[in-house]
Amino acid sequence: MKRHQLEHLLRAAGSITGCDEIYVIGSQAILATIGTGPEELFLSREADVFVDQRPDLSDLIDGSIGELSPFDHAFGYYAHGVGADTATLPRGWRERLIRLENANTGGTTGLCLEVHDLAASKLAAGREKDRDFLSALMQGALIDVNTLTERAEALPIDEEQMGVIRGRLKRMISRI
Repeated sequence: MKRHQLEHLLRAAGSITGCDEIYVIGSQAILATIGTGPEELFLSREADVFVDQRPDLSDLIDGSIGELSPFDHAFGYYAHGVGADTATLPRGWRERLIRLENANTGGTTGLCLEVHDLAASKLAAGREKDRDFLSALMQGALIDVNTLTERAEALPIDEEQMGVIRGRLKRMISRI
């Protein structure tokens, strides 16, 4: 996905929902701050989005501009309506959101995860695609390892899960 495509999705989601703020919590939130970098960062065709305090609108987003919708078929990318709790996010993430708003968003503001909060979320998810995404961020020097470590420590998880996260992070750091 490219930034102009995320802007298009925000404009469409705002129009469909009647809401002027759309949260972007998946990997493509990176487009609010980073437009170029390793290809692995921009492979996804989807943006994970939600409207705060309106979980019912996620189904509307999915049905209108989601995967396999006419929108997806026409443009080759789509919005995935998710819940606010879809991702495990570090404490304070809402205070660090990056606003994406311009003429291309049509009056809708994208509230996108800050890159270190996004990276901590990917670290918590731990899927192969998340590890690839994190590796690309680290190898491209697009995140600060110390800030990522702080954000990982702020994840709302139990100590056993935190041990797993610390191990993942240590292995990833050793590879850069």
